[in-house]
Parts: sequence; structure tokens; C-alpha cells
Amino acid sequence: MQQNEVLKAIQLRRAVFQANFTDQEVSREDILTILEAANAAPTHKRTQPWRFVVFRKEGLNRLGEELARIYKSVTPAEKYTEMTEQNMAKKATQSNVAIAIVVNYTGDLPEWEELAATACAVENMWLASSSMGIGGYWASPGMINHIGPFLNLEENQRCIGFFYMGHTEAEPREPVRSPIEEKIRWEE
Repeated sequence: MQQNEVLKAIQLRRAVFQANFTDQEVSREDILTILEAANAAPTHKRTQPWRFVVFRKEGLNRLGEELARIYKSVTPAEKYTEMTEQNMAKKATQSNVAIAIVVNYTGDLPEWEELAATACAVENMWLASSSMGIGGYWASPGMINHIGPFLNLEENQRCIGFFYMGHTEAEPREPVRSPIEEKIRWEE
């Protein structure tokens, strides 16, 4: 493990799920700090395509209700279960914060570049929250393909997931990764 603080933060960043969240509120100030880190992501032609919708308190209840409603409306009868519908609603409310991750496609660049820039913004959020003792993870349930109207998205915008957050006391853990040497081909 590297001793450099940035490299250490990258190595120890992990998905932390609701079961490991405490009841401690994530303050508006901490959320803004995390989103400022997201805003520092690299962006080609400075399009800054990331957009975020932050759900807290009652907003989490509304989000949960909408995810459950979407699940019920789009799931074929043979795959639908009431338990899954309830879990959809519960997932949002078990977090202290849920942030909808939205790509704002400008048309100035290929869509993949703006998607990649938004993913970089999410990684910055993840690193910032982790460094502050706030756990989180990026979820991308199928319902995101139907949540645009609820989020009041514009025609050129697309939700690509939710970043769920909460304070955590989970111990940092090292990554489980195959060796980098298996993923490199040198051309010298």
C-alpha cells in the first residue's frame, strides 16, 4: 500500500451499503463539500456535464415511493414481487442522502466523453465522502430508465444512477483485485 495520502485514499475507497450506515445526519455542508469535489472532475471542452439531484429527509421518502411505483409499473407480472416493491422504497429511506447522478449531454462532444466525465465526477464524490467518514455506493437499478420525469430532466439529460450515502463506522479494507500485471501490455 502506498503511503501517499491520495493513493491511500484511492486504494481504500470501497462501496459501503445501507446496512453499515449510522443514523448520524450527513450535513448540507458536507454534501456541498462532496459535490464541490465532484465539480473538480476533468471535462473535455469544459462541458461539465454532471448534474445532481440531492434527496434528503422527506425527499428520500418521495424518491422511495417513486422507485417502488416505477418498479410496479414496469415489471412484468410474472417477475413482480411485493417484497421487491417494498425493498425499492426502503432502499432510499435507509440512506441519509441519495444523489441522482445525471449526465447533461451538450451535443458538443461524443456522448461517451460526457458520460466518462460524469463518472469521474462520481469517483471524486466517492473519494471525498470516503475521506470524510461517509460511506456510499453507486447503484444503477433499471428504474433509472424511467425516472426522468420525476427528476424533471430535460430531453438531453439522462439519469445514470444514484449515489447513496450515510455516515459509517465500517473499517477501511484493501481492494480485492487481480494483479495489475494481468491487465497491462507493454509496447516499448
